[in-house]
Amino acid sequence: MRNLKRALLVLFMLLLAALVVFFVLENQQSVALVLFGWSAPAMPVAVLVLAALVVGLAVGPLLGAYGLMRGKRKIRASVRKELLSDS
Repeated sequence: MRNLKRALLVLFMLLLAALVVFFVLENQQSVALVLFGWSAPAMPVAVLVLAALVVGLAVGPLLGAYGLMRGKRKIRASVRKELLSDS
């Protein structure tokens, strides 16, 4: 069973890598992005899309962790307030 899970994981990773390679090979057109007057150098569409994916994968968990910490802080503050109002 353990070997089957490993084999399926390896197969999934190989399929994912093949899809990424296929995507990169199919999207070689160069584009230049302009944002607020700043112009990025021309590069393939695939590079920009994959860079946006990586940035999103990094920022998403950071925002989630921030929200979790903020929620815990609010809970602690409300518990502290309740304890002070009871005494």
